[in-house]
Order: sequence, then structure tokens, then C-alpha cells
Amino acid sequence: MNIALCDDDININSQLTDLIKKQCKDANISCFKGSEDLLSCTDFFDIYFLDIEMGEISGMELARRIREEQGETGKRSILIFVTAYREYMEEAFDVNAFHYLVKPIKESKFSDVFQRALKEVRSSDEQRNKYVIIKDGDNRKKILFSEIQYIESNDRKVVFHTDSGLAETYARMCDLENELGDTFFRCHRCYLVNFEKVAAYSVNSIRVLNGDSIIIAEKKYTDFVKAFLHYAKNGGIVNV
Repeated sequence: MNIALCDDDININSQLTDLIKKQCKDANISCFKGSEDLLSCTDFFDIYFLDIEMGEISGMELARRIREEQGETGKRSILIFVTAYREYMEEAFDVNAFHYLVKPIKESKFSDVFQRALKEVRSSDEQRNKYVIIKDGDNRKKILFSEIQYIESNDRKVVFHTDSGLAETYARMCDLENELGDTFFRCHRCYLVNFEKVAAYSVNSIRVLNGDSIIIAEKKYTDFVKAFLHYAKNGGIVNV
């Protein structure tokens, strides 16, 4: 578990370090005194604790840059703001912040938020290790769930649109729908979309991260929105 602490108050970094170590002794904790220092680090962190008012680059701007970089890699971290200012809460939603802790930090509140963050990280790691095996010609191919943008069908022929390209096989969409589970949604009889890859949606279409737009059946729209919000509320990766 790699965790980054970014606050220009060394006492806050020290307090957070102590609180984290009480609950996760094996955590690798890196402390940064400002946004510039953290941006110069190329390590991946599972969880970021960010102050907001820091030097020339605010914690909110830092969070936006982290999200932009991770949008290109497909990796996704948990962002938790730790600040004395409540007025930034609305902006925190714009960068899909996990939580917003107000200073002074209460240990009981921190414990609750941190335990939920740990649970989400572990759940996300577990999801990223799931895969489906398909027969591609004479070969069998392993495709990670996290690599699938969407799946398209034409009768029995199925095309997997993945981060690295296309893969074709013969299968039934209903069988794939059951195998992939609730992180995917059958938005049309010909399409299964990965919630993790949804970049935008409207009443009649869904745009995924690779830029493709796929059809959403009119009668499926309400169910799609409900399922997507449930997915997001339960810690799913959201790129909308």
C-alpha cells in the first residue's frame, strides 16, 4: 500500500503518518512539503492525502493533474483532501475525491475514512486481476476485465474492444453478461459496456475512453443510470 501525504505543515504530515501506521503498519508512506515536490515524483500511490492551500500549485490543481495523468494510464488512486477550509467541498467532487477531512483531524473520523479507503483499494485490485478467456482463432487469449472498453456482437460473432486493440471470438452476449458481472452493463442487445471506461453518456449514446460512441437503447437508459450511480457509490472507478 503506497500512500502519499502532501501538506506544507510538517506537523500534519507527522500526525497523518502516525494515524496511518496505527491501522496499516506495512504501508509505504511518502511525505511531500508541496505540490511541486509531489509532481516531480513518478511513483504510483494508491492513496493521496492532499492539503488544498499550498504554494503556487493548490491541492485542488494538483488533484486535477493527478487525474489527468491517470486518465492516460488507466490506473486510479483515491484522493482524500485534508484541509481547514470547508468551502472547497464542491470542487472536490469535480476530481472524484473520495473524502474531505476538515482540520483539526479527529482520530475516530480518520479511522472510518481510512478503513473505507483501504477496502476500496483492495476491491479495485481484486477487480483488476479478473479476466476472461476467449478462443481467438486457434489460440486462447486472456483478457483482463480492466482492459475491456466495450463488447460488440453481430449474431454469434463477438468483438472485444480493448485498450490494446480488437479481439474476436464466438460467444453469446447473455453468457458474457453473466460472466463479467455488475461492473459491465448491457446497454443494447449488441453492446456490453465497461462502467470503468465510460467517459460521457446521453439518452441515446455512451462514449468510452477510447473515443468510440455506442448505442444505448431508449428503454435501457434509466436502468443504466441507476446501475452506474450504484457502481460509483460503491467505489467504482468513474471517468465521467
